[in-house]
Amino acid sequence: MGLLSWKFIRILLSGIFLFHGFSSELHYTFVHEATSAPAVLYYDYIIVGGGTSGCPLAATLSENATVLVLERGGSPYGNTNITNIGNFVASISDTSPNSPSQSFISEDGVYNTRARVLGGGSSLNAGFYTHASADFVKESGWSEKLANASYEWIEKKVVFEPTMLQWQSAVRNGLIEAGVSPYNGFTYDHVSGTKIGGSIFDADGHRHTAADLLEYAKPRNILVYLHATVLKILFTGKGRPWARPRAYGVTFEDDSGTRHTAFLNRNLWSEIILSAGAIGSPQLLMLSGIGPAYHLRAHGIPVVLDHPMVGQGMADNPMNLLFVPSPVPVEVSLIQVVGITQFGSFIETASGLTFAYSWAQGFVRDYELSLNKTGQQSILTPEAMARAVETVNSLVNATLKGGIILEKVTGPRSTGDLKLRTTNPNDNPSVKFNYFKDPEDLKKCVQGMKTIINIINTKAFSKFRYKHVPVQALISLMANLPVNLRPRHSTTTISLEQFCIDTVMTIWHYHGGCQVGKVIDRKYRVRGVDGLRVIDSSTFLGSPGTNPQATVMMLGRYMGRMMMRERITKWKAY
Repeated sequence: MGLLSWKFIRILLSGIFLFHGFSSELHYTFVHEATSAPAVLYYDYIIVGGGTSGCPLAATLSENATVLVLERGGSPYGNTNITNIGNFVASISDTSPNSPSQSFISEDGVYNTRARVLGGGSSLNAGFYTHASADFVKESGWSEKLANASYEWIEKKVVFEPTMLQWQSAVRNGLIEAGVSPYNGFTYDHVSGTKIGGSIFDADGHRHTAADLLEYAKPRNILVYLHATVLKILFTGKGRPWARPRAYGVTFEDDSGTRHTAFLNRNLWSEIILSAGAIGSPQLLMLSGIGPAYHLRAHGIPVVLDHPMVGQGMADNPMNLLFVPSPVPVEVSLIQVVGITQFGSFIETASGLTFAYSWAQGFVRDYELSLNKTGQQSILTPEAMARAVETVNSLVNATLKGGIILEKVTGPRSTGDLKLRTTNPNDNPSVKFNYFKDPEDLKKCVQGMKTIINIINTKAFSKFRYKHVPVQALISLMANLPVNLRPRHSTTTISLEQFCIDTVMTIWHYHGGCQVGKVIDRKYRVRGVDGLRVIDSSTFLGSPGTNPQATVMMLGRYMGRMMMRERITKWKAY
């Protein structure tokens, strides 16, 4: 099988989470290309990154202050690769400079993607919307009242109750039959059992993103520049060891290579806020001279502050899945249902990708080969194997219909780090997540995979599986697909532990690098410097809830409100 075919399959498996459509095009009078920016600008707040947290933060702060947003990507509106569901493969595989997604491969050998578009990850993800747990809110030190009000502010604009069709309903019922109970119906709350969550896709299948939250902004107080790549943050006090560094501006570059400088207005409350995401924020801190001194010096970067914890605590919730071909047509659906287990794994599903599957001819063959490698006896009788071959061969050169059922490990406990490769902000840094380094994560994955197997074997799900294709064959299929660059082992198909390790993928819920209590304080201010905060998923110690986007958006609104209160307090004191 050619490399191109495998790449196509991997893109499709990845893409099932990412693209479905977009809200009708919005025209903001305050959004412009960075090439139109003057050489010098002055604002009360400068936000680096117009992503999932940056957009609600900017909209909130613009209520009574001037705000500049610098987004390295383009607009999601009017991009046919994003708006048209049929073009989602083209979008994720687009490697052009203006692509909404920037692919990278972690040091763990796992394919990954980071957003490069206004709206951030909410412009690319599967759209599932659910709150963080009450414990997460409490441990983060947030006001429950303000957090709930911030969630509601988002929900009024971009969140909807999904319409449940057959595949999602079957998995929901399968979860309950498999013991993931109770059934909690439709709710945004993080509660154990099976539930239906919200979606940023409306009833017509149009995506609504964090960029839509800019509708809340006060137009005369905000300016958003697209394709504006921030090169570094500027600090006072450089060369004076006795002086505490203060951020006072940023240098950014437009698409033509022209450089611009944005300065903070001289007042008590002006600040720079990094909202560049779990990859971009620690990367930009390092490029600006804040990070481990030995690492910065190795790249020739003048040290503003030796901050060893910048780039530490990088984590990505490991995801493993089974692809289940269906004998009957299935709807196109992204994440709508989740099973929140007692043991620390979340079960989700998506369906409806249809694609020619030239690789299906090897479906049963690969199953048998994997058994031959280990000397294990096939669980299929010759008659059953013949029926399985006939079933698969009947679909060759046709369309494969089905879906995936996945499990994601909560937390996780395993962490890694982020380091610079180059001093070019457009280049991906080196990132290692150390998937399953902590054995507790692996235990949760195994239990999650057992739950998926139980769901597939339930009566509720029976309509959507071929009777003559055993679950073991589905495991073998996944083990033989190049879903990552990790090596396979002789036990991959017969040991769920090895299966988890060898076939791990990302669900794009990575976080860390600028964590609370390590790099920033409880008010999200970078320790050791003034005038600089980080407000995005890089601050998390763990992933909130089953899917983080609701809480990342909430954090932007929440901290915007908190900063407005601080501004009023400082004004009165002055």
